[in-house]
Amino acid sequence: MQRRAFLATAGAGVAAALAGCIGPSLSSSEYDIGMQSNAFVPEPAVEGNDVPTFEVTVGDTVVWANTGSRNHTVTAYGDGIPDGAAYWASGGFDSEQAAREAWENSIGGGGIVRPSETYEHTFEVAGEHYYVCIPHEGAGMLGKVVVTE
Repeated sequence: MQRRAFLATAGAGVAAALAGCIGPSLSSSEYDIGMQSNAFVPEPAVEGNDVPTFEVTVGDTVVWANTGSRNHTVTAYGDGIPDGAAYWASGGFDSEQAAREAWENSIGGGGIVRPSETYEHTFEVAGEHYYVCIPHEGAGMLGKVVVTE
């Protein structure tokens, strides 16, 4: 009987610990772009798009959500945003170089968007805004937001 009691208690403890690790899930109505494994979702909706693309108008806010189990970043390419656009990246960095250095040196969390967390940015300048997940760039984790007037 003691063995059964031990197993029941241990099983409950493991379940409680795992529940805390898994965290809350996000509803797809709470974000615009998901981050999974090595990809930003939505996938290219229009044939010929070079990377996953999301379209908005000037003044819209886009919300990215880490819907996977790995840490990600949302980092604009410094030369991949329109002239006159303010630089943007998770972690609030003011340049791509600063974001990359922070990631490499784990400064201020390196701009990490952890599982079940979100990052948002309001787009004020029309044009194509290219971005990357720094730790998964080599795997092709790139995205584009097209902002129209």
